[in-house]
Amino acid sequence: MSARRRPAMLVVDDDAGSSGLLREIFVQEGYDVSQAGSGAEALKLASEKPFDVVLSDVQMPDIDGIEVLRRLKQVAPDAIVILVTAYGTIEAAIRALHEGAFDYVRKPFKLDEVRLCVARAMERRQVGPARPAGTTGQGAGSPSRGSRGSRPIIGSHPAMVELYKLVSRVAGTKSSVLIMGESGTGKELIARTIHEASPRSDRPFVAVNCTSLSETLLESELFGHVKGAFTGAIERRPGLFLEANRGTVFLDEVGDMSLSMQSKLLRVLQEEEVKPVGGNETIPVDVRVVAATHQDLEALVRAGRFRMDLYYRLHVVALRVPPLRERREDIPVLAEHFLREYAARSNRVVRGFSPRAMEALLAHPWPGNVRELENVVERAVALAQGSTVEEADLPDKLIPGSRIPAAEPQAASRATLDEVARSYVLQVLDQVGGNKSEAARVLGIPRRTLYRMLERYETGESASPDVGRPGTSVH
Repeated sequence: MSARRRPAMLVVDDDAGSSGLLREIFVQEGYDVSQAGSGAEALKLASEKPFDVVLSDVQMPDIDGIEVLRRLKQVAPDAIVILVTAYGTIEAAIRALHEGAFDYVRKPFKLDEVRLCVARAMERRQVGPARPAGTTGQGAGSPSRGSRGSRPIIGSHPAMVELYKLVSRVAGTKSSVLIMGESGTGKELIARTIHEASPRSDRPFVAVNCTSLSETLLESELFGHVKGAFTGAIERRPGLFLEANRGTVFLDEVGDMSLSMQSKLLRVLQEEEVKPVGGNETIPVDVRVVAATHQDLEALVRAGRFRMDLYYRLHVVALRVPPLRERREDIPVLAEHFLREYAARSNRVVRGFSPRAMEALLAHPWPGNVRELENVVERAVALAQGSTVEEADLPDKLIPGSRIPAAEPQAASRATLDEVARSYVLQVLDQVGGNKSEAARVLGIPRRTLYRMLERYETGESASPDVGRPGTSVH
């Protein structure tokens, strides 16, 4: 772009009032602004004159903004495109950003927001065009999927739209990402979306839960081992970092790693090579690490339980996934999505929720977040007797005024410690939406202990050898 000419902008909108307002604002700010009242007119103008920035509405009668974006990549590949729409769903944002839009602004827009967005676009224009997230060097378009396609991110709350914008911007880089949020908010879904919108999308996405394995097993799982490295190592195993070479490794609950394991992970990230357990050789590896935690890692650093250098290595880009209680307007669309999914899976004709059932969903605090909502909807679809989920199809904890019948005093006096523990464990498990890791954390017991207790409950054993032992009490 020549420094002597004014930056050129094309405003595309079938609403003359809206496009006129934008033209007036940006002419005053020194832009050479052209207007187009349709997608076809925009493409014609773009083929005749170079534009630095295109500000286009999405919903237009002839050619929509997404298609305009696609065709502009052919006739004006250097133009930076910002899409504007009144239909502020995250699905529209995902489509726009995947197709190569620089950003996405919702109507009714704030003028300061549009100004800032255009200013950022011009900064990008001066630096030079960057490949949009989701492309792999084979041209723009929807990102290729990995071996396991994830669900779409669902919701139109502003925090979720902003989250996806950040996801799209970071996806095309190799920078480490730290995803923070409560259990059940969908941190792994965000990690998969980053991978699938990245140039690594045709390579493996490998997820590992750092809580579920002992330190020795976690090291072997991540970095591999040689034959004879430990009892049971009857053959060489490459490990997940090598399995994900040129792909993405997702470390869930990274805050639960031991300090020793943190040191080994830091070395791998710094040196970009792994050393299998029991081996002497190091093997080069190229992986993008996305980590997640429900814990406050800064507090763990201050307490000496998490390495500061590893924290900053992982914390290059930080994303926070809001809990469901902070975006209640997304509850209906999430519930409808899960209803359609589980109705299709089970071949059931269940089409929606009664008003009272939806009121109950909206009123619930959702301590288990989206995962809890999904479990509740799956249960409701299974129990629904008609084509609509009724309030009675929901768990008692969601129904206002419901009470679990109290045990008779005489029966309660005969309850054993094991029976009390069983009741409480199952109650906590229900409250966290069936998330065993979170239930174990709330109960203050090791996850493996919780698994053993649940196995005993399923088999009907009456004695609980773990109850009463130090470190395994239920409180």
